[in-house]
Amino acid sequence: MTTQSITTNSAELLSAYARNPSLKLRNQLVELNIGLVRQVAHRISHQCSEPYEDLEQIGYVGLIRAIERFNPSQGCAFSSFAIPYIRGEILHYLRDKGSVMRIPRRWQELYTKGKKLRKHLAVVLGRHPKEKEIANSLGVSLDEWHECQLAIQNRLLVSLDINVNQCSEGYISFGDTLPDLKCQTQRRWEDERLQLQRAMTQLDTKTKAAIECVFLRDLPRKEAAKEIGISPMTVTRHLQKGIEQLEVLMGGRVA
Repeated sequence: MTTQSITTNSAELLSAYARNPSLKLRNQLVELNIGLVRQVAHRISHQCSEPYEDLEQIGYVGLIRAIERFNPSQGCAFSSFAIPYIRGEILHYLRDKGSVMRIPRRWQELYTKGKKLRKHLAVVLGRHPKEKEIANSLGVSLDEWHECQLAIQNRLLVSLDINVNQCSEGYISFGDTLPDLKCQTQRRWEDERLQLQRAMTQLDTKTKAAIECVFLRDLPRKEAAKEIGISPMTVTRHLQKGIEQLEVLMGGRVA
């Protein structure tokens, strides 16, 4: 699949997810955008002592949050929208864990030279120098200069109000990219609800009806029996049977 076709497919799925969110669509979008997580995790792994694999797993949480918050009608690219969420999730994890960012001595020296060089070029050129011009003067690639600055900046305290991305409706602050515990709880319940719905479709008709009446609609068993057309004792048997089947289908998460 070409890069263009992947981008097109991702845009179509994002639009479909915005209209009708589902676990299946979300998983497809995660698969299509794995590269974004790996890119961010790879860069940050060079600046800390945490294993790359751990950072990658945390990055997927940020990607999921970006998928859930992305609005295709805002007119900005999903990759530009998602990367701050992925970075924010990983950095939040590192701060919580107390992992110390280790900056290579070469980068520390490079950053100091770059700061002096920026002032010098501003005087010589009569304007603010471009990042590419500073990198060229330092004799390093633009990517390395960006990574060097990012590593140093990640050691500093960052305001939650600082802008990290822009879209048609305004800016996204760093605080917006940090995990929202209430949102995480709602997302977990939504995931479990979707799994329950999928498991329920595999039950026989009367067992499914009994569970829906008693557990989802909170009907007394006598009323459930009357609605389904069976005896209250049979409703009880179907409930027990259904719970046992759902425990197997959902891996013990029925409770």
